[in-house]
Amino acid sequence: MLAVLSPGQGSQKPGFLTPWLDLTGTEARLRWWSALAGVDLLHLGTAADADEIKDTARTQPLLVAAALLAAEHLPLAEVAVTAGHSVGELGAAALAGVLSAEAAITLAGVRGREMAAACALEPTGMAAVLGGDPDEVLAAIAAHGLHPANRNGAGQIVAAGSLDGLDKLAAEPPAKTRIIRLQVAGAFHTPYMAPAETALAAVAAGITPVDPARILLSNLDGTSVTDGPAMVQRLVNQVTAPVRWDLCMGTLANLGVTGVIELPPAGTLAGLVKRELKATGVPEIVTLNTPDDLPAARDLIARHGTPGQPLARNGGLS
Repeated sequence: MLAVLSPGQGSQKPGFLTPWLDLTGTEARLRWWSALAGVDLLHLGTAADADEIKDTARTQPLLVAAALLAAEHLPLAEVAVTAGHSVGELGAAALAGVLSAEAAITLAGVRGREMAAACALEPTGMAAVLGGDPDEVLAAIAAHGLHPANRNGAGQIVAAGSLDGLDKLAAEPPAKTRIIRLQVAGAFHTPYMAPAETALAAVAAGITPVDPARILLSNLDGTSVTDGPAMVQRLVNQVTAPVRWDLCMGTLANLGVTGVIELPPAGTLAGLVKRELKATGVPEIVTLNTPDDLPAARDLIARHGTPGQPLARNGGLS
């Protein structure tokens, strides 16, 4: 059984889309999607520097566009499972057929702009807590008035909230932990993002989703969502809800996934899967970063895919 994963914010690298421009139609596709997203995806993926592409309003549609661009060159009919981390869930939902590519790009543009605007309302931030006992880490996060925004597995929990709370957590870290302050604009996946959730809900209400054509995992609880409208509601709620990537990886293991492809910009999720599933059996993984990686990805699908998998009908991504 094969799963395709779509990465989230923080995985972007300057110029990472440049090699994809050699493929016919890529530049035109990016220009079309730029009109929908309200940002210049062609510039952001090729010429922009690291500071420019870490801007939340730009990063989120760029990441969804990158995943969908690469996926168009894969035989996804034999892919059984899709999942995405944070904004990557929009890409995963399109790959599963819930959203069209155009809807996913549009929602990513709105999501990015509105989350950036919410960050500007109050100084907040995020910090990764590495190692330690998970229960002790969660207790320390709560004790400082913070939120566990991401539970990424592999000994990594991300705390988010006020800058004062983050400073106190760093000054009094839980036992056997290392704390790394993240270079982000604010406290994503916490109640601080409530205005962005409201704005995204208003736009998402105009979408007509369909039910997933393959297994689609949710960051909310790691379960497979079978209802299209319910998945869209989860995508909206996820703006303020924690990302439970640990539960998604647990579901990958429980499903018996033997092969994983991470879409570009690939590497982050592959690393988490390798570390989290080493005790139960790490699936064979291909990190798809350039068109040169496509033959390996196609070979993995041929060997681990599920023939006869139903086709997603939206967005031309089946």
